[in-house]
Amino acid sequence: MISIESLRKSFGSIVAVDEVSFVAKDGVVTGLLGPNGAGKTTTLRMLYTLVEPDAGRAIVDGKDAWSDPSGVRRRIGVLPDSRGLYPRLTTYEHIRYFGHLHGLRGKELEGRINSLVELLDIGDLVDRRVEGFSQGERVKVALARALVHDPPNVILDEPTNGLDVMSTRALREVIRRLEQQGRCVLFSSHVMQEVAALCGRIVIIDKGKVVADGTPDELRAQTGKENLEDAFVAATGGGGGLE
Repeated sequence: MISIESLRKSFGSIVAVDEVSFVAKDGVVTGLLGPNGAGKTTTLRMLYTLVEPDAGRAIVDGKDAWSDPSGVRRRIGVLPDSRGLYPRLTTYEHIRYFGHLHGLRGKELEGRINSLVELLDIGDLVDRRVEGFSQGERVKVALARALVHDPPNVILDEPTNGLDVMSTRALREVIRRLEQQGRCVLFSSHVMQEVAALCGRIVIIDKGKVVADGTPDELRAQTGKENLEDAFVAATGGGGGLE
């Protein structure tokens, strides 16, 4: 489980994240939704120990992201907004390298790699260098790398950005399977269709603040809107605000 408690982060005079609090539970896909520049990525970067918060805490399975970063990293798998792949490494080499970073070796590592190749349907990519891969192929490699240590919490930052329809559908199925396995899945997006298709809970951030938090039905009820897109617009101040 992931718990964000009053997180705050400023860059100079710009307040990027302002007292953000929410909970993402195990076995639930939680969507972090907001306009571009709302503070979603900064919030996630504090959660996965890349950025130090000015105030507040990010807790993963009881471990504090800043006071115990190593403990948190063992409990999370991260697909960052910049995929960060090494162009001259093969798919297999990427997964093995990150497995080694997490202390995996021998049969345990090979078993994890084989499971991920099957889960993500990347058998034809295993021995190919990632240079020249399509966006969808790159996302699959980055996701395999993030999941190699079998983390109970998975963080996805704009996972469908730049993907075609078929790649998006395939990624949706992977996210559903992670949910069925009981993992906590937290993903950031500004695409309402993705959130509506996947999320059991939605947190909406605007201008660095949480402006709505609840199930899809709860958000529709709070805003008095019949669909999630209209609810999002209302919550972010584009349609009269929350009732």
